[in-house]
Amino acid sequence: MTTRILLTGSSRGIGAAISDTLSKSGAILIGHGTRDAAMRIGADLGQPGAAKALWQEAQDRLAGPIDVLINNAGIFEANPLDADDWAEAWNRTMQVNLTASAELCRLAILDWQARGVPGRIVNIASRAAYRGDSPAHWHYAASKAGMVAMTKTIARGYARDGILAFAICPGFTMTGMADNYLESRGGDKLLADIPLGRVADPQEVAAAARFLALEAPASMTGAVIDINGASYVR
Repeated sequence: MTTRILLTGSSRGIGAAISDTLSKSGAILIGHGTRDAAMRIGADLGQPGAAKALWQEAQDRLAGPIDVLINNAGIFEANPLDADDWAEAWNRTMQVNLTASAELCRLAILDWQARGVPGRIVNIASRAAYRGDSPAHWHYAASKAGMVAMTKTIARGYARDGILAFAICPGFTMTGMADNYLESRGGDKLLADIPLGRVADPQEVAAAARFLALEAPASMTGAVIDINGASYVR
């Protein structure tokens, strides 16, 4: 049976790597950066109501149910404490990184419960959920910590329904965004904090996402997978 997957934030970086890996596995993938033009849909998740519209359009395009939800969409924007629009920037990051993901998780769970079928959720969080981030990124760290807590709550609350939830917490990953950030922070110094000596490759995160979405045993529900070169261990 072919697995139908909704993947957000799939146009570049980690999302594009996940999209490519899952497409090669034979899954039917729908999202912003999918190979199949007919399955390319996007949404401005910074806007209220966008998550619901995305879920409905994905179901319509697939002409069938969604089996797996992967929340990867997110933003990483500096928000200095003295910024005049600090609260606005905080709310925007929360909306995109956490609230939209929560809305999609809610819609997925309600759908799976109504149909009496199992389902899987994979949330792409961040090392920042546990370690924190820079003084200009309180909002980012908080949003990712919320995503981890949400994942664990879903796992505990709906396992009996066959609904499984997992999270992945990458550290620095060699996407364009991470590359610029490394350079702005003094790349060598940051790399010295990673025992592996390098940042993660997007394909490494994609391999974990594929495993959780398609193969991970049910007893792993609630698990958080760290991919950070041992720069933060729990």
